[in-house]
Amino acid sequence: MAVFNKYYIGVDIGGTNVKCGIVDDGGKILYKQSIKTESDRGYKEVVQDIAKLVQEVVETSNIPLKKIEWLGVGCPGICNKDTGIVEVSNNLNWHNVPLLTDLAKLTGFPVHIDNDANAAAYGEFIAGAAKGTSSAIIITLGTGVGSGIILNKKMYSGMNYAGGEIGHMVIEADGAECTCGRKGCFEAYSSATGLIRMTKEALEKDRGSKMHELVELNGKISARTAWNAAKLEDKSGKEVVEKFIKYLACGITNVINIFQPDIVCIGGGVCGEGDNLLKPLKKIVNAEVFSKNSNKKTDLAICKLGNDAGIIGAAMLGKLE
Repeated sequence: MAVFNKYYIGVDIGGTNVKCGIVDDGGKILYKQSIKTESDRGYKEVVQDIAKLVQEVVETSNIPLKKIEWLGVGCPGICNKDTGIVEVSNNLNWHNVPLLTDLAKLTGFPVHIDNDANAAAYGEFIAGAAKGTSSAIIITLGTGVGSGIILNKKMYSGMNYAGGEIGHMVIEADGAECTCGRKGCFEAYSSATGLIRMTKEALEKDRGSKMHELVELNGKISARTAWNAAKLEDKSGKEVVEKFIKYLACGITNVINIFQPDIVCIGGGVCGEGDNLLKPLKKIVNAEVFSKNSNKKTDLAICKLGNDAGIIGAAMLGKLE
């Protein structure tokens, strides 16, 4: 069993919860804890709570302070790694807040910050499905479509740290409206939100679909409704699932054509469908990707770390600098 002499603190700030953990040099979480974000209280209250959480995690873990190298933080929004300022975070209603400086003062640790999707992507790169690769694209299918781009073992975030927003490339001109204000974004079709919208549309058209029974049974329409109906051989359920996979394949194919990474990893609740999702997705991508006749092809896999990716990736951010 490996024994590590260096440890790192990872903080994953979300709109609902803040998660914190101690991570060893192998990318394993030794101890973790979480608190409610309650961002409506304002930045100062939240950052004080994060510092207290860090202190509690360190004390409970029994790791000597001298063995902890740094604190890494993944935060939603545009995080300027040069200044340490979160320039804007719509999820938290933060604007130009000095997160790095404040946490360094409050905790006493060197601090590194990045966007939360980038941190989660780096977690998969360090210890998950993309481990051992040089270039990887990680796409998370949740309420929106989060993504991180790692090229030649370096995180790519553009000249203004707002790059890597794969969810906001248009895959259907003049299509469904996206939360960003554009129409036809990848996020509007390949997120759980997009899947639910397409399910609702199918329900309105087909009053005899088994999806109506499933909605009544579960009390709501969810991202699982169409999948569960498809397994019952429901025609409309199958059509929704096929449409979802088609749009997802379109976005992934575009990404592969642009970057030609070693691997594209997808995560999020819908990935619990396993091969029911992955097999037809690979079939479409492999048939449509520009590099289909190349001897070297991009692998397509499901993420392995789940909700721990953000903590692990945040903890390892210092390795990128």
